[in-house]
Amino acid sequence: MPEGADMTDTGSRSRVETVDVAPVNKKENRSLYKKREKIYPKRAQGGFRKFKWFVMAVTLTIYYVTPWLRWDRGPNAPDQAVLIDLPGRRFYFFFIEIWPQEVFFIAGLLILAAMVLFLTAATVGRAWCGYSCPQTVWTDLFIAVERFWEGDRNARMRLDRAPASVGKFGKKLGKHISWLLIAVATGGAWVFYFADAPTLASELFALDAQFAAYVWIGILTAFTYVFGGFMREQVCTYMCPWPRIQAALADEDTLIVNYNVERGEPRGSHKAGESWEGRGDCVDCNQCVAVCPMGIDIRDGQQIECISCALCIDACNGVMEKVGRPPNLIGYSTLNMADQDARGETPRFRMFRGRTVLYAGMIALVGAIMLYALLTRSVMDIGVQHQRNPLFTTLSDGSIRNAYTVRITNKLHEDRTFRLRVEGLAGADVRRIGGDAGLPVFRVGPDTIESYRVFVTSPGPDVPASRDLEFVIEDLANGNTAITDSSFKGPQR
Repeated sequence: MPEGADMTDTGSRSRVETVDVAPVNKKENRSLYKKREKIYPKRAQGGFRKFKWFVMAVTLTIYYVTPWLRWDRGPNAPDQAVLIDLPGRRFYFFFIEIWPQEVFFIAGLLILAAMVLFLTAATVGRAWCGYSCPQTVWTDLFIAVERFWEGDRNARMRLDRAPASVGKFGKKLGKHISWLLIAVATGGAWVFYFADAPTLASELFALDAQFAAYVWIGILTAFTYVFGGFMREQVCTYMCPWPRIQAALADEDTLIVNYNVERGEPRGSHKAGESWEGRGDCVDCNQCVAVCPMGIDIRDGQQIECISCALCIDACNGVMEKVGRPPNLIGYSTLNMADQDARGETPRFRMFRGRTVLYAGMIALVGAIMLYALLTRSVMDIGVQHQRNPLFTTLSDGSIRNAYTVRITNKLHEDRTFRLRVEGLAGADVRRIGGDAGLPVFRVGPDTIESYRVFVTSPGPDVPASRDLEFVIEDLANGNTAITDSSFKGPQR
């Protein structure tokens, strides 16, 4: 297309194409790098576009609002519903509190997320990419803002080709300011997950927050602004590994956005009143290309760039309605369903197959294990470390004494008192270093871990070189206990 030529929706591609009329030496200009061709997606209208608006509203609301939700955990505990407390080494999620030693819960959540993504990819292809991925959500939002300031597809293309002017500068400036405000809000919302949101917000506006908070807001603002405003489809095509992984998870029974070749070809323009005999339903209007945020033609078959956003389905169905043809020339189907339709059979979607049953089973298994671990988790814990310098001490009466460091964890938000005893060493005497009269009774503050030094003394000299024993703590309020293993050392016999 010559430079300066006007582009319209009908019959146009989704990218600006220019051809240099001067002669070109192809050998001298050969390059491994291809300059990005800007994509101007047209606004689509239809059921899938409405669903994407709905998903965008829900996901953005969750992201921006969640740090401000409150959850009463009682005194001496933060009241933010979702909080990653790095200084306190805690993760709070409503009624759940995860301690550092319970990192297996985080591992379980990651496994569950991976299995859900695998199951989604095996059943409905890249639906995550098309509807819920943060890159997709924020790109959709940035495109909506761009459309507000500069107009729809054709208007944006004309504006970019237009010479510099006050009007053009004003529209571009308004767009970029809006993008930056969204990016700052995105970065700010993320840091609110790591501190009390109202307190941090007041400190940020008063320029009294920690320097790290401003650094992370700046980093996340830059990434959101660049990824959502400029890189867009390049992030999905070149940076994200998921398209390659998803290709290995899908099969012939995976639902994908698919063009019905048998019904659509041969394609060509169509005028009102003309017969449809001897030709396909595709009128070659290129509306499916114009609305695609990835700038591809779905009629070319499966492509790694396709994120299954289904906007091409909405665009094509609108055209089919205008020309009086059945909908879903482009629609969700599987490769096997397409083959069945080509053979004149009734297409059937096979949901339950080996890989989907495997993924669903793993989700159920990991979920059940995590639920059991959560319901049976102890609200108290004990850890013991044997002091190795020296391993033991022989007292004047011939008895043997070992020293230990005992760590008692109180996971409740209230003071608790514990009594310590040992089992496996008959007649052993347990003494706390310091405290009330040396008795093995410990008062542990709310939601804390306390460390104590303890002496365990055998009643006589006849102690083997090493004996297994158990340390037991008992909650004096309710009698609950926690146990851990250790050993008692003596001289070689």
